Amino acid sequence: MSWVVWLGLAVALGAVEVATVDFVFVMLAGGSLAGAVTAAVGAPPPVQVVVAAAVAMLLLGLVRPVIKRRFTVRNPEPMGAAAHLGREALVVESVTAHGGQVKLVGELWSARAEDPSAHFPPGTTVVVVSVDGATVIVAGSAA
Repeated sequence: MSWVVWLGLAVALGAVEVATVDFVFVMLAGGSLAGAVTAAVGAPPPVQVVVAAAVAMLLLGLVRPVIKRRFTVRNPEPMGAAAHLGREALVVESVTAHGGQVKLVGELWSARAEDPSAHFPPGTTVVVVSVDGATVIVAGSAA
């Protein structure tokens, strides 16, 4: 096999990697580049194939896991309503099952108590258990 064929294969695999972004095809492209180098120094085709396969397997087994860990977001920060779940809020206006107001992260929010019989007077610390539109549903603080 000619080194040009190996190089063409590496370029094609690189193009597929751009579409998938899974770091598999780039490792295979690395193996193809090793096959191209092996062909360029005059090794016979069976040796080229063995070198290309061995390098690709090494890259897949050793390099890919490191790259995947580097580019994987482990615990993304919650956004929107989910960011408020579990946060403490300060009751500004008495909160019952029918309504009220709390200060949450420096902003005033409409609030309702999760428990229909609960009543939280101003100054009480509560915990956000869910968000219903622009209203937080709160429960008594564990502290």
